[in-house]
Amino acid sequence: MGVTDTIRQMRRSFDGSTMLMKIIWINIGIFILLRVAAIVCMFAGCPDFINTIMSYVQLPSNPATLATRPWTIVTYMFAQYDVLHILFNLLWLYWFGTLFMMVATQRQLFALYILGGLGGALLFLVSYAVMPVFAFHNAMLIGSSASVIAIVTATAILMPDFRMHLLFIGSISLKWIAIATIALVLIGVTGSNAGGEIAHIGGVLTGAIYALRLKRRHDITGPFNRAFDRMANLWNRFASTIWGSFSHKTGTPGQKQASGRQYGASSTPPPYGKNPTCDDNDREVLDAILDKIKKSGYSALTPQERQRLFDVSRKIK
Repeated sequence: MGVTDTIRQMRRSFDGSTMLMKIIWINIGIFILLRVAAIVCMFAGCPDFINTIMSYVQLPSNPATLATRPWTIVTYMFAQYDVLHILFNLLWLYWFGTLFMMVATQRQLFALYILGGLGGALLFLVSYAVMPVFAFHNAMLIGSSASVIAIVTATAILMPDFRMHLLFIGSISLKWIAIATIALVLIGVTGSNAGGEIAHIGGVLTGAIYALRLKRRHDITGPFNRAFDRMANLWNRFASTIWGSFSHKTGTPGQKQASGRQYGASSTPPPYGKNPTCDDNDREVLDAILDKIKKSGYSALTPQERQRLFDVSRKIK
């Protein structure tokens, strides 16, 4: 299999994966690129040049620097350089993202990831601009922690009594996991990574606002998704115009547009706990199973109930 075929197969696998796995693979891909760049810099005799490369994906606390690199307000939340950093973030993203998808949609997951990162970035920038402790200090922010902790917080509020089995600890409710995580974040504000921990607080606040508003039937991810829909539709029209002559190789423009609208076909996201691919019977079954999980834990489910939960969850995704 040639390089082209390998790339094509990887692209098909990426396109066919869930939004959660797409986010995870993007994080892994950027991590690998940064690590490969560091290796190249080392063998080229300029190991410190990786810091210059990193500065173009990290979020700077200095507004003047940020003005010259505005894209970093997004790139920072998909980038990690330390192995333990990416391992911890992606494990938590996978675990809590999977649970989040039981009560939300892929659109909401992606939007909350971005909004959590933006919330962390905003609090980070404001803190360095107004807090005396950060006066005359410049810092760089990198990592998906704010985005991940927004999803962790939202999941814990939406499913507070859902129980997870942790190694060496045993069964524990999500609400206690979230409380312990937030406590560690607050303690870390006084440490050497104060700016990063402040960004985590921004993620916590974003996740809490999302979940509390969603319980009142107001989805704060709606405006983001509608804006994303408009950009996706503009891109689809542009792509179909530019690449229409190649439709015999990649599919007709109409097929490409339908594929592009799969993420954002509706300008109004489904309400809390609803998904257009689920009928009323599926929703009733899912609600009953989730109620049982909240009361007795996942281990209390029968094999038939676990299979039913899996089947309905696949429909939602």
